[in-house]
Amino acid sequence: MKKHPVRLGERVPGKVAKNALEVIEPAARAGPFVSFRYSSVEMSAIGGRTRVKAKTTRLEDGKLTSETFEGDLEPAAYDRAVNYAQRYFLDQTALMLKSLSLLLPFSWKQRIDRD
Repeated sequence: MKKHPVRLGERVPGKVAKNALEVIEPAARAGPFVSFRYSSVEMSAIGGRTRVKAKTTRLEDGKLTSETFEGDLEPAAYDRAVNYAQRYFLDQTALMLKSLSLLLPFSWKQRIDRD
């Protein structure tokens, strides 16, 4: 018995029309190696008015952009911003201290006494 009972005919590549080929576009160029954003906002209450100054600077796609803004707001805006910032800071501090309180020895005694 032969090792290969079936013989394959010669393989000839088929003809392709020139317009049938799909052109693959190069991948979008990745961004530059360095990019950054910087922004700052300054609020001050002087003479019963709230003054706001904001500055934003960006470096993206090799283009440096800088924007500034100055304006006046109602006097209560400063008080609301300060109250919000203080509340946020106190909430974050309380969360951190709560997680650290589990490591303190007296916190275990209080839990045992409660049970």
